[in-house]
Amino acid sequence: MTHPERNEQLAENLAQVRQRIAAAAAGRPLPAPELIVVTKYFPASDVAALAGLGVADVGENRDQEASAKAAELEADPAAAGLRWHFIGQLQSNKAKSVVRYAHSVHSVDRLSLVKALSKAMAAEQERRAADGAGPRPDLQVLIQVDLENRPEHGEAGGSRRGGAAPVEIGRLADAVAEAPGLELGGLMAVAPLGADPAEAFARLMEYSAQLRRAYPHAAIVSAGMSQDLEAAVAAGATHLRVGSDVLGPRPRVM
Repeated sequence: MTHPERNEQLAENLAQVRQRIAAAAAGRPLPAPELIVVTKYFPASDVAALAGLGVADVGENRDQEASAKAAELEADPAAAGLRWHFIGQLQSNKAKSVVRYAHSVHSVDRLSLVKALSKAMAAEQERRAADGAGPRPDLQVLIQVDLENRPEHGEAGGSRRGGAAPVEIGRLADAVAEAPGLELGGLMAVAPLGADPAEAFARLMEYSAQLRRAYPHAAIVSAGMSQDLEAAVAAGATHLRVGSDVLGPRPRVM
């Protein structure tokens, strides 16, 4: 159970972030973006408290931590409607675990991961059928784009943020669209370190427009964090991933 002081702090921080989003979205023709609160390194009690404050979407970076929290909160009525978003770099051998709890995976950046997630979804549906449980919905997949990768400028590879090169978006999108158990949701990216986030997110929106010409339903653009959410909102992001401005400084990881 969350201490009352902690709950009050979370409520205050969440309100401030929502005010920032509303102010940034004022006047834009698109709906305000959805907020994903990134809860990595924080306890399941904080996740439950956030659910009680109306948060519907939480993001996690590490499967071991995310799967433990999801299992801990499985029987908590307050957390019943939570959507878990896996937003970190994902090893293919973790796919079987991730599909047990994740609503979406934001970090698909290679064909081998597409295949692993589709195979894991088939195994998960078989497991649920054997247990007498209903099937789970298709796994929503976002292609992570490396915004440091500028093939048009002769630059490629070596990103510190992760993601597929922009020229790979079409091939990955086709693979996701054809993979059983997966649903192509759109794109995700992180602004490059030391770069202008407005310029980076403008390029991301261009890639999104190109993707939507082939797959009109793949309209999600997951972009923006605590330090650059205003730039992401202005560019047209549909989802924001905010952690520290809601939960506070992350605890030290031993």
